[in-house]
Amino acid sequence: MKYPPEPFRIKTVEAIARTTDWERLAVIQDAGYNVFNIPAEKIYIDLLTDSGTSAMSDNQWAGMMKGDESYAGSKNYFHFETMINKIFGFKHVIPTHQGRVAENLLFSTILKDRENLVIPNNNHFDTTRANVEYNGGRAADLVIDIAKDTQAIDDFKGNLDLAKLAKLIAEVGPENIPIGMLTITNNSGGGQPVSMANIRETSELLHKHDIPFYIDACRFAENSYFIKTREEGYQDKSILEIANEMFSYADGCTMSAKKDALVNMGGFFATNDDELAQQITNRLILIEGFPTYGGLAGRDLEAIARGLEEVLQEDYLAYRISQVEELGDRLIEAGVPILRPTGGHAVYLDAKNFLPHIPQSQFPGIALTVSLYTHAGIRAVEIGSLMFAHDDPESGETLYPDLELVRLAIPRRVYTNSQMQYVAENIIELYENRENIKGYEIEYQAQVLRHFTARLRPLT
Repeated sequence: MKYPPEPFRIKTVEAIARTTDWERLAVIQDAGYNVFNIPAEKIYIDLLTDSGTSAMSDNQWAGMMKGDESYAGSKNYFHFETMINKIFGFKHVIPTHQGRVAENLLFSTILKDRENLVIPNNNHFDTTRANVEYNGGRAADLVIDIAKDTQAIDDFKGNLDLAKLAKLIAEVGPENIPIGMLTITNNSGGGQPVSMANIRETSELLHKHDIPFYIDACRFAENSYFIKTREEGYQDKSILEIANEMFSYADGCTMSAKKDALVNMGGFFATNDDELAQQITNRLILIEGFPTYGGLAGRDLEAIARGLEEVLQEDYLAYRISQVEELGDRLIEAGVPILRPTGGHAVYLDAKNFLPHIPQSQFPGIALTVSLYTHAGIRAVEIGSLMFAHDDPESGETLYPDLELVRLAIPRRVYTNSQMQYVAENIIELYENRENIKGYEIEYQAQVLRHFTARLRPLT
């Protein structure tokens, strides 16, 4: 069987709304043509994000009933800490209520009171970049060049370009790079995996210059599965063994547990650096809570601990990756341009080639997300010019991203394959009538992370 079936059965169901074309048109107009502003009850299939949208297991729900809500020293924290140590192996484990808080704690600490600091990464995602730049640093994206070609096939298109990293270190000096990072899988670059060899070689290059190495680990299990199935020498290793090796090369990590820990809320920062851990713990107490809960209830910590154990199961990962692959294959067979190969958590529509008549200045990704919602009640997210375009501080020229994508992020253990077939059929219908889709202009935007709250209007 090409696509493995679900390794679970459905125990509880939730009704979802079906709306008419006219209802959806009124909703999107009221939302300022920004799908982030749409009430969730007006969505039929919600592919906005895979973050915090997974279905928890009966084991996780049972664990939540064992929540120890003690202010300090909750037993659930120690289970949480034990599981993180088992997988990631870092000395200090600091819980946060979600991943971007872990990022903020890290960057507000290491970038504080210093200028001209640079954080290299394969690709920074939106919140990571925002946290770097808000704290005065510069986010440098150093992904390999083939990643910018949506149709090129490569097993590990998420890899960081080591030559680019070496050049950056030489240009700015290692003293101006407080840490180097890798995002696994590479979300902004299409959910593409990073090879073990690239993780190891990135670590070696950074450590050669005494630069600490950190991993954005939110989809570590999916990345581990790609290594197992695509990289020579790992076919007989378990997901846990692969994860252990990945993190053995790093000095720490940030993680949104809302992805591969299969929960609706939570995250953490982990490190081997005693001084950094103490500094971040001090800030944590100020803005999140005591070190053994960090903005989370005991029941949340327990759900994360159990989710981290469940996500290591290979039958689950095989199903998870194949569900994404099947949706991608349906679209490819119909000629719909997507970023290839399909990634771990999402299918990415290539909005540049889907809507070649709409320039990046008119936000083709937004045009596609709006059309997808009004046509079929499906919510996706633009990862393109609204999210990443910015003005050059020297010339004032608008700099557009290399990729103009629409991400169909599939929540874990939520939608059936027949629902994914519905998604595919409606995207194909849109593609067949793509010349009717028009561009957009901005009516309102915030200074930071504008795509979350922007309001737009269609161009006539």
